[in-house]
Amino acid sequence: MRLATDEFIRRFLLHVLPDGFHRIRHYGLLASAGRRTKVAKIRALLGAETAKQDDPPSAATIPLTLRERCPDCGGPMRIIEIFRRGQKPRARAPPRKQAA
Repeated sequence: MRLATDEFIRRFLLHVLPDGFHRIRHYGLLASAGRRTKVAKIRALLGAETAKQDDPPSAATIPLTLRERCPDCGGPMRIIEIFRRGQKPRARAPPRKQAA
């Protein structure tokens, strides 16, 4: 499909939001606010079996630790998050004393 330059720019700018606006991607049935209850209700209405979950992890699980000790205090370093390459971590490491 070929478009005139003016028409292409007009159609392109329909997708650009004004400053201060945020695009909402997830809404409706799969919005994170009530996803579990909505999916459970949908399954009940369709007569499908509910998803069976294994025993939830207990609070007494031992956290994963690294072999290396903390270079500052010598204590064990616990793994608090694992993320893939290119993924932004949720938590930030505390600043080092040498950097201050």
